[in-house]
Amino acid sequence: MKTAAGNVFSQRGPGLVCGAVLTVFAAVTLTANHSQAASCRADAGAGIDWSACNKRLLMLGGSMLDGADLQGTDFTFTDLRGSSFKKANLEKAKLIRTSLASSQLQDGNFIKVEAYRGDFSDADAENAKFNNAEMQRASFQNAKLVGTDFSKAELGRADFEGATLTGAKFTMANLSRARFDGAKFTGPIDFENAFLLLARIEGLDLSAATGLEQKQIDIACGDPKTKLPQGLTTPTSWPCPEDPDED
Repeated sequence: MKTAAGNVFSQRGPGLVCGAVLTVFAAVTLTANHSQAASCRADAGAGIDWSACNKRLLMLGGSMLDGADLQGTDFTFTDLRGSSFKKANLEKAKLIRTSLASSQLQDGNFIKVEAYRGDFSDADAENAKFNNAEMQRASFQNAKLVGTDFSKAELGRADFEGATLTGAKFTMANLSRARFDGAKFTGPIDFENAFLLLARIEGLDLSAATGLEQKQIDIACGDPKTKLPQGLTTPTSWPCPEDPDED
């Protein structure tokens, strides 16, 4: 026998259940959004989760962000000079015109970052990964890039003047018009299938470089002081004229 309450439930039960489910879903969503917003508002700190946060146009110099989750974080035009990102995850982060000058980037994950005109000068990026990164016109002047991986990175017009590049990997990287004035090679460096169109390699000792082929050298810009690996010869087109669009 059905009671009055049973009759009411049989008539309205599905609606009530759906309403309850929607209420619970909304509460969970609000909680998740609140948690994410709270994380984005939190102060910088080691291990912080700022993934996908908007950190544009800020002054965050000297921040401690070792081991932080910064996947997809937007740091466009932000000043992060002198900060520490050791073992931090910045995959797909936006570092467009961002300054990480004099920062500690050892073992950091910078895979697929967007860093057009990013400033990495004087940074220590030993063993960091910049695979598939978009880094046209980025500055790595005087940076320590020992064992750093730039495989498949877009580095057109990037500046490596005075950088230490021992053990760095530029496999399949686009280094067209990149500058290596005064760069230091105290060991092997991998240029396998790198695109070196008008790359400035004047005065460099590339005798220990690996992966270099004559066709790469033929389109690069060296001079009589450039030392090449055994079997490669100096092109008759050297030296190249100065780049009119250097800036």
